Amino acid sequence: MAAEKPDVPLAVVAAEAGVSVPTVSKVLNSRTDVAGATRERVAAVLHRHGFTLRPRRRRATGMIDVRIVDLEGTWSEAVVRGAVTGARRLGLDVVLAVEPDPDDCSAWVRHALERGTDGLVSVVAVPDAEARRALADSETPLVVVDPRQRPPEGMLSVSATNFQGGLEATAHLLALGHCRIATITGALEQDNAIARLAGYRAALLQARVEVDDDLVVDGPYGVTAGYDGVQRLLELADPPTAIFASSDDTALGALHALRERGLSVPHDVSLVGFDDLPVAPWIDPPLTTVRQPLAEMGATAVDLVHRARSGTGHTLRTELATSLVVRESAMAPSA
Repeated sequence: MAAEKPDVPLAVVAAEAGVSVPTVSKVLNSRTDVAGATRERVAAVLHRHGFTLRPRRRRATGMIDVRIVDLEGTWSEAVVRGAVTGARRLGLDVVLAVEPDPDDCSAWVRHALERGTDGLVSVVAVPDAEARRALADSETPLVVVDPRQRPPEGMLSVSATNFQGGLEATAHLLALGHCRIATITGALEQDNAIARLAGYRAALLQARVEVDDDLVVDGPYGVTAGYDGVQRLLELADPPTAIFASSDDTALGALHALRERGLSVPHDVSLVGFDDLPVAPWIDPPLTTVRQPLAEMGATAVDLVHRARSGTGHTLRTELATSLVVRESAMAPSA
């Protein structure tokens, strides 16, 4: 490490950079509680005077920070349960934050870094560029679970094989003899929804069944989307005999709408979901669905944080396998 020039006081650097001496000291010691633009300006002046930034010492806290958007849903609860189980195996405690914004987690990152943390697990949200720089500067690992958008280069993430799940769900309906298969997607600005739709399309193409865009209804995941999607599909001149709903909540809404219209599942319309939430086997009829290893995703994210921090090896992008769970909500189409 290059020696600091003793004849250049920090007060001189502060005056040139237009900041206080304590701010210069923070930047020199690689503290993260300085705004990105200010940190870069001060660092440039320090470098010009021959200073080398001191790497921040990472002290183990025994804590992993986990951020979730909604703890009321069973999807989120399963991921958190897995993270807590994984942390317990490693002798770590989980600090859980429940925040309403599905996209903006940058303030959470900065707070965790200022307090001290062994690493962070963000469910769906990707931090902004400034927060990512702070993480890199402090050498604090972050893993994003099921990121809503494709994570930036070099970011650790854990997700499920969404494409394969969409393909298997649709292929199952094709194998039963359905040709008019609709899908109710998730929001198509989300990576997982795009992948599930791509799997649906791929299964139809592999079976040489024409992809009819009238049978694709897009919208956010959820009961309301499933209910509204079925209303649209049943207005078609040639409605579907089967529906692949891209989440179990969406399937619940679809089931309610079908029954409201006097249709039976699976005798009139077959239905397949995605997630395998705890309620899936208790629905009437029990829901055929694609199982996501939600608890395993949470545990794997914590394990990746631990591996990244300890330097014991890790992969950047981890995809855990989905599997089709066949129950009673899908059958061969009626003659």
